[in-house]
Amino acid sequence: MLMRCRIIKDFRFEAAQTLPNLPGDHKCTQMHGHSFKVEIAIEGEVDPHIGWVYDHAEISKAMKPLLDRMDHAYLNEIEGLENPTIENMAAWLWKKLSPQLPGLCEIVIYETPTARCVFRGEF
Repeated sequence: MLMRCRIIKDFRFEAAQTLPNLPGDHKCTQMHGHSFKVEIAIEGEVDPHIGWVYDHAEISKAMKPLLDRMDHAYLNEIEGLENPTIENMAAWLWKKLSPQLPGLCEIVIYETPTARCVFRGEF
């Protein structure tokens, strides 16, 4: 009997940003930073022999170059993140990760402990 599960791997990075498309008097048009948390979720059938859906190490391997680029960076300078809202960041990550991570089903990005975006690959 096959079992389906979702596994989630968390990552953290620090970065600065401005949100240039907001009205000029909005505080987020000024440079500011966040301690971001990213959750990468993979869903699929549990391999009955190995006993897991996917190797967490493979998720880390796929995320490493992206985290290396984003951590302690000014996000607006990264190609594709010129307007680095958490929504745009989630879509950017999805485009980079989905070819490498079969079963990718959800990316959650927290910009604060109480504010986050959930993206499920719907463009």
